[in-house]
Amino acid sequence: MLRLEGVSHAYDGRTVLRDVTLDLAEHRIGVIGANGSGKSTLARTLNGLVVPDRGRVSLGEWDTRRHAKRIRREVGFVFSDASHQIIMPTVVEDVEIGLRSLRLGREETARRVDDILVRFGLDGHRDHPGHLLSGGQKQLLALASVLVTEPGVLVCDEPTTLLDLRNTRMVHRVLDGLEQQVVLFTHHLDLLGGFDRVLVIDEGRVVFDGAPADAVAFYTARMAEGERDGADQ
Repeated sequence: MLRLEGVSHAYDGRTVLRDVTLDLAEHRIGVIGANGSGKSTLARTLNGLVVPDRGRVSLGEWDTRRHAKRIRREVGFVFSDASHQIIMPTVVEDVEIGLRSLRLGREETARRVDDILVRFGLDGHRDHPGHLLSGGQKQLLALASVLVTEPGVLVCDEPTTLLDLRNTRMVHRVLDGLEQQVVLFTHHLDLLGGFDRVLVIDEGRVVFDGAPADAVAFYTARMAEGERDGADQ
């Protein structure tokens, strides 16, 4: 289970996370909040991409300050722009590279790569340049490149932000069918209906933690209140 204990972090003197304490045990957890609320920084603390200034982020006996490499094997991360994750010349090479650190045999590597490409409908594109895929296919490739390593947890930082509605729904169906625990940071509130739990982040703090419908209602009311306050100034 991912656990955050008193996590705070600042950039250039500006505090973006403030004393966040959470146990993330549910199978499907959503996180919502306005731009600048601290969502992306929170997402990056979960697998050690950001080590907080204060507090501790842990997975079982490991914590991100001392065991970042070990935690990254268990906690996969998908960015909002898949182009940031596609680094190899072809689709098959991009999936294979994630397995190198696991030191699997040639046969096991080939089996995992073939299986994940078929699973995500990319087997017909294995020798194609990844950067020439469609937006939806790029995001599927980013997911495949992470999931081929078989992490226990998948953290997704707004993975549908750059996608149209059809591809957004496609990626959501893929995430919904995963065995892994998924922590989804998103602006697409309609994707959260079947989740177990949704957190609302504002000014670096968790200001609501509950069922999806209640969390979305709280968030939309808070945003509407902020808009009214801004109009009155």
